[in-house]
Amino acid sequence: MARTNRQLVVLIAAIAVAAVAIGGAFAYGQDPEAGDAAAAPLSGTPSTTASTTPSNTPTTPTATPSPTATKVKTTVNLAKLPQGRAPQVPYLVGRTVMGGAGGDVKIPGTEQIQAVARLGQDAMAIVSKGAGTELLKIENTGEVRRTPDVTQILTADDGNAAVYVASRTNENGEELAGATVYLETSEVQKISIPDRYGVMPLGYVDGKVYFSAQTTQDGSAWALYEWTPGAKPVAIKTVANPTGVTADGTMAASMSTLTDSSSCSNAIEVATGKRLWRTCDYQIHGFTPDGATAIAAPAYQDGYGDGVAAALDMTKGDLLHEWSGVFRQTVAEDDQHLLLLADDGEETPASIIRCTITTGACELATPLAKGELLIGT
Repeated sequence: MARTNRQLVVLIAAIAVAAVAIGGAFAYGQDPEAGDAAAAPLSGTPSTTASTTPSNTPTTPTATPSPTATKVKTTVNLAKLPQGRAPQVPYLVGRTVMGGAGGDVKIPGTEQIQAVARLGQDAMAIVSKGAGTELLKIENTGEVRRTPDVTQILTADDGNAAVYVASRTNENGEELAGATVYLETSEVQKISIPDRYGVMPLGYVDGKVYFSAQTTQDGSAWALYEWTPGAKPVAIKTVANPTGVTADGTMAASMSTLTDSSSCSNAIEVATGKRLWRTCDYQIHGFTPDGATAIAAPAYQDGYGDGVAAALDMTKGDLLHEWSGVFRQTVAEDDQHLLLLADDGEETPASIIRCTITTGACELATPLAKGELLIGT
């Protein structure tokens, strides 16, 4: 599947979204310290000395200093970030799922963990199995349920629904046509999607599942579908090549151009297909829960991690902030903060960091350390 220069992965939320404890003293709702994210303030208003000698020479009014300027681009230096509180969404440290509504849960076995999530108090993990994958659901009773071939997962914001997709590969690792989309709440419902490739869950809104799928294996074009359990999926023709859907299902991101070295994305009204704005500087892959901010990666993605992460205003597409570093995941923690899985390159210590959209200030949400680390959903 070749939707982007590097295969799109939804861990939603690892978009996926998998969210990544041990935080320091950090008050709830408090932003990370600004550090060097803001430019130095300009000097204050100059004082004036009264003159006792009248003068007929006109004087120039003293200019009022402009407000303190704020940088919109920040280079992340992990070693200098202060310690903040732990992520407030599910995340993985080693083989233990932490955060979210439930207690710590250890993922059994030794297989590589590819994504994690919470469904209520239960933990879920996609793990490698031979040449494929499977989904483990570890219930709070300790019972483990296994679903074969699951490759993607996302959960609802309230933690009461999970959407996951199972697709198979041949012995050479090539994806086979067809997939199964699951919706799990208090029960498990599923539907078979025949003759489609690259099926990816994008959202769950008011009992409806949104997913994308390709008709051909080359990944040159894909479509958005809406599935209400009990009915057949319906193609949404107003959005072509979707890469994300807002939490209320009213807005979507669409990739309008994809080349070997770049891409362009549009912000689109789902109901009308109206393109609100376009960017060729970034690739949109998600949104904050309120839908006010688009989360973006480089327009060209290749190699290990993304070199930048960005937050864009959904009204006009203006850049709110850009962070430079090495980021393996970028997801929204809430409407004001992003969580980024950051390191300095392969085999270097990593941390899940929290960055404030308005100021760009960042802090460590997990200690900087080596070992398995993922942001979940």
